[in-house]
Amino acid sequence: MQPFKQAMDDWLQKNISEEKNHRRREILKKGLGHGTVEFLRLIWYPTVGNFDHLYPEWEVRDFNNGYRYLDLAYMPGGAKGGIEIQGYGPHARDLDVRRFKDLCWRHSLLALDGWIFLPIAFLSIKDEPKQCQQLILSFIGKFISVEAPSSLTWVKSEILRFAQRLLRPITPLEVAQHLNVSDRHARRLLHKMVDSQILKVENGKERIRTYRLR
Repeated sequence: MQPFKQAMDDWLQKNISEEKNHRRREILKKGLGHGTVEFLRLIWYPTVGNFDHLYPEWEVRDFNNGYRYLDLAYMPGGAKGGIEIQGYGPHARDLDVRRFKDLCWRHSLLALDGWIFLPIAFLSIKDEPKQCQQLILSFIGKFISVEAPSSLTWVKSEILRFAQRLLRPITPLEVAQHLNVSDRHARRLLHKMVDSQILKVENGKERIRTYRLR
C-alpha cells in the first residue's frame, strides 16, 4: 500500500486531470479541507487501502437550480453515497435558523435523489477513530453486498456477509469469535467454503491463515 500522502496526491491529481467541469476542477485545485484530509488519513485509507470510486468535492444540483458540493462521493457502479465532515466551530455552535433549515433541506433533497448520506463529526474522527472505521465498512457494505446463494446454510451465509463487511482477508480466529464457535469448527467451515469456490485462500500453505472472497 502506498504511503498516504503519495496516494492522496495521486488520487487528487487524477480527479483534476479527468474533470471536464471547470467549476469542480477549480475547487479541486485549491485542495481539500482539513477535516476531509484528516478523515481520509485516519479513517478511510487505513480501513479501505485505496480511493477507488471515491470523488472529492462532488457537484450536485439543488432545488433552486444551483450547485452544491459534497465533501466526498462514493459511487461504485453508479451508486450514490455521500460523506460530509461536520466541523464543530463557532459556526456550528451558533447555527442560525436560516443555515439550520438549509442544512435540513440539503440532506432531504439528497435523500430524495437516491443518495445514502453519511455525516461524520470531525470530533469523532479524532476521538473515536475505530468506531468511524467500522462505520465506513458498514457504509461501503451497503453498496457492495451480494446475495448469499440460497443453497448456503445460515452459518455459511453469515461468514459470507462478515467477509463482505470487512473488505479484507479474514482469519479463522475472527470467524470463530464472530460466530462464537471453536477455532477448529471455524476452519472446517472455511475449508468447505473454499471447496465450494465461495472463498479462496489468501495466505498460508501448511496452515491456512487468511481467506478472502472470490
